[in-house]
Amino acid sequence: MSVRDSLPAHDSDTALVLSVVAVVLGLAIAFTPVTATIPGDLYVFFEVGILFVVYGILVLGLDLQYGHTGLVNFGHVVFFAAGAYTMAMLSAVDSFEGIALGYPWPLGVVAAVLVAGLLGAFVGATSLRLRGDFLAIATLATAEIFHTLFINFTDVFGGTTGIFGIPTPLGDVAGTRDATLVATLLVFGGLTALTFAIVARLTEAPYGRVLRAIRADELVTRAVGKSTFRYKMESFVYGAALAGFAGAIFAMYNGAISPDFFELQVTVTIWIGMLLGGASNHRAVLGGLGIIMGLRLFSRFAQGSAPVTAGEFASIRLIVVGLILILVIRYRPAGIWGDERELEVDS
Repeated sequence: MSVRDSLPAHDSDTALVLSVVAVVLGLAIAFTPVTATIPGDLYVFFEVGILFVVYGILVLGLDLQYGHTGLVNFGHVVFFAAGAYTMAMLSAVDSFEGIALGYPWPLGVVAAVLVAGLLGAFVGATSLRLRGDFLAIATLATAEIFHTLFINFTDVFGGTTGIFGIPTPLGDVAGTRDATLVATLLVFGGLTALTFAIVARLTEAPYGRVLRAIRADELVTRAVGKSTFRYKMESFVYGAALAGFAGAIFAMYNGAISPDFFELQVTVTIWIGMLLGGASNHRAVLGGLGIIMGLRLFSRFAQGSAPVTAGEFASIRLIVVGLILILVIRYRPAGIWGDERELEVDS
């Protein structure tokens, strides 16, 4: 047997191996005297890279909900925020605004996943029987309601200031800023790869075929004896729990959170990434998200030399993203790497 024959054959197995390697390397940089030095001009690549892997968990959860089950969730950011705020409220220490209980951070991570999942179950129980467009409106309204709560309940959520003093375990261990960035990118990248492995294994199984059958024709799926509501609820809760996990690690990276991190723009970014790459394909949605994040990275450099103000440049960037999305929908309606037969669209 050759070395190639012994390599993992499925995406989930390959992702699992990559996740283990990345996490081990990241922890080695954080816990050992091995140092990492980042040239000053490359800091922005690591910062955007960390945001990409965090959003990668979000887009994988959204792809499970929409790409495989057909659930139009325009409020995905609320589960991201629920995880981050749960993590902050349970583990932050000496925050001058909001609740900061100071419990160990692993407890905060577990609670963040559970709270986001329970919130997903509540939203799903009240909304998943609605038609697709009404579900989109209901989830969008839920996100806006919670965003308002985060701003106005200052004694609980810290208001516009947010919550400070959240533990940053990797930063505390690694010591230097360079080592922290490298270790964080590797460990978070490993967690994203682990999420990919779990989601891919789930959708490669017969369970995933039922989800895709619901997306294709719910009435037919129900006619063969499948409880479509239960499957839709499970898919929605899984996606919400993944978003909560992403929120928890995002809070541990920043050390502080505020409502500004959880605006509608987050939902828009991951939706565009998913549609651009191709829904129902885990690698494609990550590729689409990579294009959007790459454009954001490029715009950081271009903004300095552009003869316009920062506000005008932000508007131009939105126009460019919109044009790219229109072109993709016109010429590649299933996404750049999407399967037209899988999504049943005509090019």
